[in-house]
Formats: sequence, structure tokens, C-alpha cells
Amino acid sequence: MSLDIGSVAVRARRTLERPDFILVIVMAALTALGLLMIFTASAPRLEAEGAERSSAMVRQAVFVGGGAAVFVFASLLSVRSWRLFTPYLYAGTLLLLFAVLSPVGALRQGAQRWISLGIIDLQPSEVAKPVVILALALLLMPVEENRMRWLRIARALALMAVPAVLIFMQPDLGTMLVFGFVTVVMLFVAGTTVRQLLTLLAAAVLVLAIAVELDVLEEYQVDRLTGFLNRGEQTLSINYNQNQSQIAIGAGGLFGQGLFEGTQTNLAFVPAQTTDFIFTAVGEQLGFAGGAIVIGLYAVLLWRLLVIAAAARDRFGQLVVTGVAAMIGFHVFVNIGMAVGLLPVTGLPLPFMSEGGSFYMAMALSCGVAQAVWMRRTRVPGGLHLT
Repeated sequence: MSLDIGSVAVRARRTLERPDFILVIVMAALTALGLLMIFTASAPRLEAEGAERSSAMVRQAVFVGGGAAVFVFASLLSVRSWRLFTPYLYAGTLLLLFAVLSPVGALRQGAQRWISLGIIDLQPSEVAKPVVILALALLLMPVEENRMRWLRIARALALMAVPAVLIFMQPDLGTMLVFGFVTVVMLFVAGTTVRQLLTLLAAAVLVLAIAVELDVLEEYQVDRLTGFLNRGEQTLSINYNQNQSQIAIGAGGLFGQGLFEGTQTNLAFVPAQTTDFIFTAVGEQLGFAGGAIVIGLYAVLLWRLLVIAAAARDRFGQLVVTGVAAMIGFHVFVNIGMAVGLLPVTGLPLPFMSEGGSFYMAMALSCGVAQAVWMRRTRVPGGLHLT
């Protein structure tokens, strides 16, 4: 019996390079719904100001187009190329984070987080999220260790801490928390023991207590925490945003009040509704059913990322996609938890739905790298670390 090795290799290659269309469809669905919610949440306010009703949506649509290009480009690069580029991307990101704290950075509403590039603003902290994931994966990918050593854990923490501290100085506590959560998840997947993780958790609690005692946190950050713990007080000041958010979601009922029919949305009672509180527009206008659909889409997205991580050809790809899943999952959990009043306000946007160019492109880049891992996956069960 003869075996045509050439034809088998070609068929195998075609199978391995097939994109994950479910991932793309879910991203597109969330993006389309996000554009609709941005339009409905911003149109009444823009019309009252005499501006074009669709200007916010059109601006975000431009960012979506750029994000789509970033996603395709990222997916076409080989995983090996991402490994080679990671040190340079990390160094470049640190330069941007230093630059944003210099006179180059733009100061707005007490925060210095952007670099103005004319018609658009770059937010380096968003770029740092996928780059730190890549850098951590590169550091943690060696597989010769039977268990994670404290020296490697310390190096991982240092690698994460440098950009995290620079972002905290902007100040941006929410993004810093994202880095912490992603690092813990990637350390666990890389082989860190439960005892080591509990030690890290105890150290983090101690550091937080010291930070509060030494007044390291900004006053508004402490107010958000104390306001959350004292929900019945200061409803018109510290807790105003979250109270308006809960009113909007509660008013939606089971099926919502319909597009452009929500009082909280139409009268702009919910601050930052197109960014941090975009889920309130879903809840008020589309109700519990619409919110459940959104959460279901995110569940499918996370499922696909975990499937991709399990099918990764090497350790680097597995760790990167796990980090991406942790980042997106943390954003979704905190953002929706904040909107419904289960968590304090942290200012984390909702992936693919919230308004913002840097954030959308960072999410697109992250999923593009995950797609690159999927397109070069292994079909061998348990075939991790193949070359």
C-alpha cells in the first residue's frame, strides 16, 4: 500500500490554517451591538448640542475598521514571529508609558493617560495589555522545570510591575488590576503551586493595606471604595454614577424599553455611558434578554479562547491565549459587575462594545494573536510543545 506523503501534508496544512470563524463572528456581533449602543446613547446628547447625531458612532466605526486590519495582520504573523518581536514590543511600550507621563502626555480631568496624535489620541496603557501578556508568556514558556521557582515568579512580577506602576501613576488603578489578575492566571497555568499563589495573594493584600495607610491611592479611588461599602450614603455624589446605572438597568425590565426609549439614556443621566457604562444602554433599551445575549456572546468568546489555548502548538501560544482570555474575562466581569452594583466603580470598559480607539485595537490585537495560534495549532491530542 502506497502513501502519498505530499498530498497528506498539503491537506494537513490546509486544515491547520483554517481560521476560527466562531471567534470572528462573536467579535463582529459584539462590535455591531456596541456601535448600535454607542449611537443610541450618544445621539440625543449630540443632537441637543447641535452636533451630528451619528458622529460618535462613525468615529468608533473608523476605529473598528482599524481594529479589523490589526486583527488580520496579527493573525497572519506566525507565533514564532510574535516570540521574536515581543522584547522589542515590551521596550517600546515602556517608552510610551514613560512618554505619557512627560510633557508629551495630555492631561484631562486629572488624569494623564493619552498622547495626542492630532486627530486621534493614543492610550499606551491599552497597548500595554497585550504586550505584557506576550512578555509574560515568553518568560514563563520554558518547560524543563517541574515546578515554578520563586526566582522565575519574581521575574514575572517585576516584568509586570514596571508598566503597572507607570500606569498607576497616570493614575489608572483599574488597568493595574487587570495586569495583576492576568499575571496570577498565567503563573497558575505555567505551573505555580496553590501555596505559592496564596503567598502572593497575602502579599498583595498587605501591599494594598500599606498603600491605603500611606495615602498612596488618589482621593477619588478611596471614595469609590468607601462609597461602595456605604451604599445608602452620598447617593448624589460618590455613588451617583452607580446609582444611575442601576436605575437604567432596572428600568429595562425583561425585554427593555426599546431603542431611544430609555429615559436614563435619552436624558444622559448615566455618566460615561458610551464607555465605562455601555452595559446600561443594553439593559435599559434591550432589557434582561438583551443583557443575557451579551453575556452569552462573551461566554462563547471565552470558550473559543480556551479551546484555542488547549490546541496551541507550543507553550508560548498556550500561555498567550490564556492571558488573553483572562484579560477579556476580567474586563467583562468587572464592567458588568460595576454596572449592576456588585463591584465598585473601576473605569474598565467592555471589550468590543465600549467607545474608544486604543482599547478596541488592543482587544483586536489580542484576539488576532489568538487567531494566529489557532491557525497554526496541532491536531495531535496532547501534542503541546511540538516544533
